[in-house]
Amino acid sequence: MERGLLHTILCLIAGVVLSGCIEEYEAVLPEDESDILVVEGAICSSKMNTFYLTRSLPVNADYQSSVVTNAKVSVRGSDGSEYEALESGVQGGYICMVGELSPDVEYYLYIEIDGDVYESDPQKPLRTEKIADVRGVQNTPTSDIDILVTPETPFESGKTNYYSWTYDETWEVHPEYTTDVFFNVEEMRYELRPDQFPRWGWKDGRNKTIILGSSTNYDHQHIQKLKIYDISNSSQYLYYRYSGLVHQRAISKAEYEYEQARRQAGSEMGGLFTPLPSSLPTNIHCRTSGKRAIGFVGCSLNTSDYRFFLNASDFTIYRPILGDTRTWLEDCNEVICSEWVKRGWYLCEWEDERMMGGKLRTAWALPYQLDVRLQGAYIEEPEFWKLKENVSY
Repeated sequence: MERGLLHTILCLIAGVVLSGCIEEYEAVLPEDESDILVVEGAICSSKMNTFYLTRSLPVNADYQSSVVTNAKVSVRGSDGSEYEALESGVQGGYICMVGELSPDVEYYLYIEIDGDVYESDPQKPLRTEKIADVRGVQNTPTSDIDILVTPETPFESGKTNYYSWTYDETWEVHPEYTTDVFFNVEEMRYELRPDQFPRWGWKDGRNKTIILGSSTNYDHQHIQKLKIYDISNSSQYLYYRYSGLVHQRAISKAEYEYEQARRQAGSEMGGLFTPLPSSLPTNIHCRTSGKRAIGFVGCSLNTSDYRFFLNASDFTIYRPILGDTRTWLEDCNEVICSEWVKRGWYLCEWEDERMMGGKLRTAWALPYQLDVRLQGAYIEEPEFWKLKENVSY
């Protein structure tokens, strides 16, 4: 679940402002609907789990004041196992390294704060099928590229299967210009220096929006070629080579319905019939008082990953044709070149026709046009970039 999104939805629901009125109207959140504990996160086997704890506040309230700190948080099992969480120091985050879960044990999230104890409903961890395929499809030369996912044959084909997906992205970037020449100020001459700047680099992105899927309308309850996101055909992500890492997790019907309700509440924010926070489904309960909480903590025996690659040559990619943005000096000499170097410019072209009665013509660029690191890229090649085929984990 994307960090802080649920909190924002609840805050906006709480403070609806009706437009078109003569006087400004500020909805008042009922007293029993304020200060509700909001829990985000899922219990996943054999990995670092992160849980976020906040409290619902009226619109315009300081978000930082809603962050829950100094809580005792842990993942517990019906077999007596316990994995303690520590504060991450980031917006109410609590991190917890969970070991290998047992399919026969029920697990739940335990929260102790201000003398109250909250627990999620105990549940056995769900198995997640591997991902059979992820591919990019461009339906027409002018359309965007749709990313389609197909899980492997479900463990239980006789019932509806529910999944959630998130994904990470990595894409190759090149500098605006490259240069093999350099002006040496000390010797007042140009020289060949092809390794001044890296010729390419990479950027990463993480999409935290949860994509949901249900097998209801698929034969044998087997989801096939479900679109989970798309990439614009003019995106710089696809100028060269792109890689996506899709994370798949099987979820329960209850968690699916919670996420659907949360999205509906978010899409209807500001409407007269927007549900109040307490009407959202939840599996978080206060065991020591009548206080309420909002959230749904799922439990997974495993998650499945699939890395795929897209090459620009396989699609019709729109790249705008840009004019030459370098600065050209049509009549130049070594003294002028030295001055430009001292100003922070780099030599890109050296066309010297002075021996034939002509002139020295040079082109210059600034560092950000030549160095991908100044555009937020890194130059150490990712280990997976050498892969030639998609891979399922």
